Amino acid sequence: MIHLLKPGSWFAPPHPLIAKNREAFARFDQSLPLAEYTFVVCDTELTGLDRKHDEIISIGAVLIRDLQIDLGATFHRYIRPKNVAHTEATLVHRITPQQLLAAPPLEEVLPAFVEFAGTSLMVGHCLALDMDFLNRAARKVLGGTLANPGIDTIRMAHGYQRVLSGHFNKEEDRPHSYALEALAKEYQLPRFKPHDALEDALQTAYLFLFLLKKFRKGGLTTLKDIYRAGRVGTFWL
Repeated sequence: MIHLLKPGSWFAPPHPLIAKNREAFARFDQSLPLAEYTFVVCDTELTGLDRKHDEIISIGAVLIRDLQIDLGATFHRYIRPKNVAHTEATLVHRITPQQLLAAPPLEEVLPAFVEFAGTSLMVGHCLALDMDFLNRAARKVLGGTLANPGIDTIRMAHGYQRVLSGHFNKEEDRPHSYALEALAKEYQLPRFKPHDALEDALQTAYLFLFLLKKFRKGGLTTLKDIYRAGRVGTFWL
């Protein structure tokens, strides 16, 4: 049974899903080998980039276990926003107002996503943007934010490029595109349809595993190693 917060219940305790999430990461161990963690690679499609007024209209995610993509464990939902007409980004993600009118509201989709993510680490390309929108939604619907640690593949790619150029502790001396499509092409990864939440999550998953393999070859074998290497992730508390 899903328990949602009532409007105006500012001091209500957090939803059981949030309480369970916080408990799971209260004593989180960063020192385990990377293969012992599960990762949820996620992406969102939005009505726009205004973090105060725009809304999530799609969430896509895929699970990584044992450093392998589990194609049997994916999540993809459309979400009906409060203002269906407020979808200027349709030209980018191709999600039509008709599709959104038939979709369930955020109050139904978000708890299912939180359950799917469980105790996995969050991975995303420009993860801060996705987590900003997800946590704003979580505060509204569930009374709290997610405690899952996160890793941003953009930051991983920046670190990898600095190593390749021999300037790990310096900024790059030439422009380089860190767009998801550009990196997939550069690293000769399998290609997926852009601006679709699930397809972008799959594209990010392949990029993440590619970069993780390079990091492990460089001697970074635990999550703590990756965080200590700098500029590749943080905790989204």
